[in-house]
Amino acid sequence: MAEPERTLIIVKPDAMQRGLAGEILTEFERRGLRISALKLTQVDRSLAERHYGIHKGKPFFEGLVSFITSSPVIVGVFEGPDAIAAVRQTMGATNPTAADPGSIRGRYALDIGHNLVHGSDSSETAAFEIGLFFQPEEIRSYRRDIDPWIGA
Repeated sequence: MAEPERTLIIVKPDAMQRGLAGEILTEFERRGLRISALKLTQVDRSLAERHYGIHKGKPFFEGLVSFITSSPVIVGVFEGPDAIAAVRQTMGATNPTAADPGSIRGRYALDIGHNLVHGSDSSETAAFEIGLFFQPEEIRSYRRDIDPWIGA
């Protein structure tokens, strides 16, 4: 099997507290993406600072770190054709008020600081972020009988 494109998602603390984790994960599966890895975790400060390292020194950095460490989150690896673009489109724009009304953020979020879900923005970022949260042996690729029907 050829290597599928992979991306990391994080179901953020606000989605966890609102009971939306299942809805969010279901959206990605319904899109046709496969779950390759999934776990519930509590992000500690060190991991949060590495994850958001690109924003270090920006005024909102501390808020990002405080928020992502405030509650358990679900981290996952999804895979499939154009997985990064598919996840980002399914999530919707970072600012929920600008997000497509059919997207996760367009349906369930109002505030850019509490926008429910994170998805990697490029293949380089995906590889880095997946490596932060998962060991290679924790990730499984597999085929589904329906994959040819959805172009996967």
